[in-house]
Parts: sequence; structure tokens; C-alpha cells
Amino acid sequence: MPAPRLRTAAVAAGLALAAGPLGACGDRPPEPPRAPAVATSAADAGGMAALTAAARKEGALNTIALPRDWANYGALIDGFEKKYGIEVAVENPEGSSQDEIDALKEHRRDGTAPDVIDVGGTFAPAAARQGLLTPYEVAPWDDIPDEQKDERARWYNNYGGYVSIGCDAKRVKTCPATFADLRRPEYKGQVSLNGNPTKSGSAFAGVYAAALANGGSFDNIQPGIDFFAELSRSGNFIPLESTPATIESGRTPISIDWDFLNLAYADEFRRKGADVDWRTSIPFDGSFAQYYAQGINKDAPHPAAARLWQEYLFSPEGQNLRLGAYARPVLMESMEENGTLDKSLAEKLPTVEGTPTFPTEKQQAKAGRTVNRTWAEAVWG
Repeated sequence: MPAPRLRTAAVAAGLALAAGPLGACGDRPPEPPRAPAVATSAADAGGMAALTAAARKEGALNTIALPRDWANYGALIDGFEKKYGIEVAVENPEGSSQDEIDALKEHRRDGTAPDVIDVGGTFAPAAARQGLLTPYEVAPWDDIPDEQKDERARWYNNYGGYVSIGCDAKRVKTCPATFADLRRPEYKGQVSLNGNPTKSGSAFAGVYAAALANGGSFDNIQPGIDFFAELSRSGNFIPLESTPATIESGRTPISIDWDFLNLAYADEFRRKGADVDWRTSIPFDGSFAQYYAQGINKDAPHPAAARLWQEYLFSPEGQNLRLGAYARPVLMESMEENGTLDKSLAEKLPTVEGTPTFPTEKQQAKAGRTVNRTWAEAVWG
């Protein structure tokens, strides 16, 4: 990760110089603040105080597909509302990344569109290419690794995790630990994904991980599709989206999903006393990590609140709330360096081997096209 460039200090120094006496050759007064709808940073909008005041005046934020049990969105929404007095509406909480993109298009100028999106790796670049997102640099922009953000600031990753295999040890005698294990006849009618990989970022990641476990690569996701086609033919893979409700009812006793979701589900089942012993394994034969990206709607009904929401998600408070639900903050390294990381929460993350690598935007787009073209016929016939 690149070292911080002391952006705040540089801005402060610039403002100090601008506030000094004029008269020297070339001196210019500071640029006036821009309207939130076109501001590309908090400084551009007149500073955090001005941005906050504008957002409070709007009084609302439209979001979509943010379940409260996903990466601690419940606590994040509650924290944002309490801190700023802005009401957060969540449309279609269980929606997919594709549902978010569709909503941007379908409600583009009618005042009901999402102000912000949270989408899987392949979906944010696609939305940017379609002209749906607006540039905005959050305060710690320089601390976000280059490979985790769009160079034009139309999207940037916020949190992530590893593909994992969740299993109810009360219903499955021996829980699988690898993708190879999932071929066993004893798992007939038990294996599921969290959604459809043509629409869901988490399900797409599961197919990518399966590809890596079966001779594929970032450039070749087809072995992952073939793997699930094989599991479908054997009866192991079932066409049922895994959720906490399907897990608790016993309908999806094995679920391929993000580690931060599977680990949080286990905590929730214990808290409520559910008859579930949910265990999580990160498969060594298909180790795949990825982040989820944030973006601001180019035609956001509440442009100031949208920008303030991004600042909150990338603040130490927001990033540590992610960590509280086992999601890995994108600013984890810089926060550890500057002392703002909650180390007690970081210590609870599962241990993984090696340093994760990530597919490029081009590789993800290619994989997405392959899945969209072949998944339904190959897996479900």
C-alpha cells in the first residue's frame, strides 16, 4: 500500500497561504466552494462542516441492497443516522449488485434512485463505464491502494473478505474444508451459493474461487462453471440461494459465501440460541479474496448526503465497524500505521496463508461475460 501523502496537511497549508495577505505576483484568492452535486471532495464543497450542513439540510439518504447483517450495515446505518440526524432508507435490502445497477438506470431522474451503491468487483467498473457514477475522493483517498480504486474516483473499494465454506455441523457429519471435498456423495442436496453469479458478487466470487481450485485462473473462470455443473449433475449443488433463514431451517446446510458473512452468521445463531452449529473454512485449494466497491450516483437525489456517507464509511469509525463484523477494511494497513485500527477486533479475523492477489478490471470483465453467457445452460441445463 502506498504511504500516506499527508493530503490533509497539504490542504491545510494551502489554505493558510491563501488566507494570507495578497499582493505578491501570481497570488490568487481561493476557489469558491462548489455545489455538493458537482463537488469532487469535501474540500471542494467548502470543507466537512459545509458538506455536513448541506447533507443535514437534505435530511435523507437513499440506499439499496444493504441487509443489516451484511458487513455490519445495521450498525453503520444506525451510527450515521445518530451522528448526522439523516434518515437512511434501504430499498430492496436483499437485492443483488445487478439490482443496484438496474435501479440507477430505471430511476435515474425521478427522485427515488439510490444515492449510493455497494457492489461486487465486476459491477462497479461496469457502472462507471455506463456513465452512472460521479467522481468523488474521500478524505483518505491517498491511503486506498491504487488497485482498489478507480483512477477517476468513480468507485473505490471499502471492505472485503475471502470466499469460504460454511457448514452446519449439526446436520452434516463431516464438514467440507475444500472445493474438492464438495464432490463427495454424502453432500447430495446440501451445497449452495449466496445468489446467482450472473447477478450476485458473492456468488460470482464463489465460481471464481472454484475455478482457481480446478485448474483455472483469473483469465479463465470456465473451470469454476464446469465444477458447479458437475455438482449439479451429481445432485450436490442445489438451486436455492443461501440465507440465514435457509441455513436455520436446514435447507442449505453447506454454503459457499464470504468469510465475513459466514462468521457473522455463526455469532448470530449463537446469540439467538438457534439449533445451528455453523462453522467456517477458507478452502486452501481455491483461495480467493475480493473487496466490495462504493460509488455515488451521478444523478443522486441527495448529493451532499451521498458524499457524507462515503466519508463516514471510510472514516476510522466506519472502517472499524466493518472489522467488527469480520470484514477486512480497505484502509486496514494505513489505520494500523496511524494507530486508529481496533486491534482487538483485528485479532479475531481468521488466519489465511499468503498475500492475496486480485484479478484486474479487464480479467473480471472477461470472467463476467463468460458467466453471463454460459452459467444457466451449463449448470441448470
